[in-house]
Amino acid sequence: MSLHKIEHIGIAVKDLEASNALFTKLFGKPQYKIEEVASESVMTAFFESGPNKIELLQATHPDSPIAKFIEKKGEGIHHIAFAVEDIEAELKRLSNEGFELIHKVPKKGADQKLVAFLHPKSTNGVLIELCQDI
Repeated sequence: MSLHKIEHIGIAVKDLEASNALFTKLFGKPQYKIEEVASESVMTAFFESGPNKIELLQATHPDSPIAKFIEKKGEGIHHIAFAVEDIEAELKRLSNEGFELIHKVPKKGADQKLVAFLHPKSTNGVLIELCQDI
């Protein structure tokens, strides 16, 4: 068990429509998916660049984690997500290694994934997301 490849990099944005236009120009192609994750009060858009993915995240509620992040730090990289084969086993392993878990139980996230986050206090200030295909 371990973290596999980087699954995606999440970027917090104020205006998803404007950011989609910007990243469409950057990558030379439009996003492949726009999806709302109501449980996180966020609207997401995914772009592919070769084997890599970028997730843009816009808050849909002023009290959401993304809204709070942008208020505190501004737009920018929000998290790095890693693919795992068995998210529950990986959460247990990382907890045993001393990492602080934001989610002890995975939940449904965007892009047909089960997700859970590690607290940045235990990862040198970087929010880490674990992702498992559903």
